[in-house]
Amino acid sequence: MRLCRYKAGGVVGYGLLEDDAVQPFEGDLFGQRQPTGASLPLADVQLLAPLVPGTILAAAVNYKSHLPSGRAVLKDDDAPDIPQFFLKPASSVIGPGETIVLPKGARRVDAEGELVAVIGRVCHQVAPEEALDYVLGYTCGNDVSARHWQRDDLQWWRAKGSDTFTPLGPAIATDVEPGDVMLRTRVNGQERQSSSTDQLIHSVAKMIAFASEVISLAPGDLLFTGTPGEPPKLEDGDAVEVEIDGIGILSNPVRREA
Repeated sequence: MRLCRYKAGGVVGYGLLEDDAVQPFEGDLFGQRQPTGASLPLADVQLLAPLVPGTILAAAVNYKSHLPSGRAVLKDDDAPDIPQFFLKPASSVIGPGETIVLPKGARRVDAEGELVAVIGRVCHQVAPEEALDYVLGYTCGNDVSARHWQRDDLQWWRAKGSDTFTPLGPAIATDVEPGDVMLRTRVNGQERQSSSTDQLIHSVAKMIAFASEVISLAPGDLLFTGTPGEPPKLEDGDAVEVEIDGIGILSNPVRREA
């Protein structure tokens, strides 16, 4: 099942995303959902970010093929012993088709395709063996990153949190296996990242359990699980896609701020 958030005729609602239509339902993502019986052609709706998130945690350096600089491959003894998280503001979230804006002063800006876990119920001090039971589903995410700000600032608040730097979508898939799913990132149709999530250093379950030791995760909180390989640079006029099997394709145009 793929859950989506959409806008049609000026009304925002939730529904089930099919190949060519959205089937609206009453209720919300985290409670009872009652189908309305309607079917909206996909051409007549605008898909939005699949939810308005609360806390957004993102994992740094969680594939051996990736370093923050994007220039080298991690050796086994370089891998972090524990998950390394940073926070992204909800104000940076955009949906499918919305424009990633490269801010003034941001020189190199990269795309980072990631699997994103959506928390479905309150999660506090859970064991790794139970952690996935607290997940509603998974969506595609793009952890857009301004490299010079990431390098020069003591905190990553603008490097990772500028407006439009957190594209999400197109849907939340409830039946994805997070331990072995293919992720691909393309820029202008050219594949630039490709990996299975079986290459994660820390599993989704371990990351949720680790975070929940000190943070109470709530429905709608997000966990970005890391990006593989060397992230591709974004330029004005590009189109970037993040595709994850079973979820779909998150596509966004890119524009540099005048």
